[in-house]
Amino acid sequence: MVLTRIEPISLAKISAVIYAILGLLVGLPMGCFFSMMGSQMGDAAGPMAGIGFAAVVVYPIMFAIGGFIGGLIYAFAYNVVAGWVGGIELEFEGDFERGEIL
Repeated sequence: MVLTRIEPISLAKISAVIYAILGLLVGLPMGCFFSMMGSQMGDAAGPMAGIGFAAVVVYPIMFAIGGFIGGLIYAFAYNVVAGWVGGIELEFEGDFERGEIL
């Protein structure tokens, strides 16, 4: 089997979700770090706590938007290049008629 075309919106949605999860994985440690720093600063803790919260909320959103746009660009580029040189060859095992893929 040869993958000759990728539906751009489909890849963009998958990329957005994967990158949102990565953004959360980056944002959580940053949020914890800034929250701990803010707890040590006393009265000046407000801005640090705000940055920590923003890291947990904003990073996944920014990463998801970037992943969506990147997925669109990648699918478009893949489709153009696959038209020139052929697609990616895929090999599966199993009985496709019964839905069994090993």
